Amino acid sequence: MILFGLAGWSGAGKTTLMVHLVSILTERGLTVSTVKHAHHGFDIDKPGKDTFRHREAGAAQVMVASSRRWALMTEIAGEREPTMDELVAHMAPADLVLVEGFKTYPHDKIEIHRPSLGKPRLPADSTIVAVASDEPLAETRLPRLDLNRPVLIADFILERTGLSPTRR
Repeated sequence: MILFGLAGWSGAGKTTLMVHLVSILTERGLTVSTVKHAHHGFDIDKPGKDTFRHREAGAAQVMVASSRRWALMTEIAGEREPTMDELVAHMAPADLVLVEGFKTYPHDKIEIHRPSLGKPRLPADSTIVAVASDEPLAETRLPRLDLNRPVLIADFILERTGLSPTRR
């Protein structure tokens, strides 16, 4: 599977762009999956739910399934964070895996940068292949993509990865 990422500081618009890209790319006939890096204490479960109670009781893994979807939660307390390769190994095959976050993983990525946030650009990294911003950036030699034009960003990703809507 081909991995391509979006990286940037919190609040820059990674998730908003990710949602647009998934929609655009799936409308073009590609199968797209996503991986998002989250902070330490995230939880997709809710206190009081059966699955939450299973985990509270000590289950190492809890799977919940229905006729529409399934999810597998794995507790890793005390263990190292899984690598991207280990995470992707759990995923079904897709044309493209869009990765949100994972700034230091060595896959191609677009830096999402909003100067109005007052945060610096990400440290120089050879895996950052373009910068998407809502303002002009004079200090970069990388291709600059308009953050407000996700269709053009999708085109850039397809060109960079060699994917096309007809490649299945």
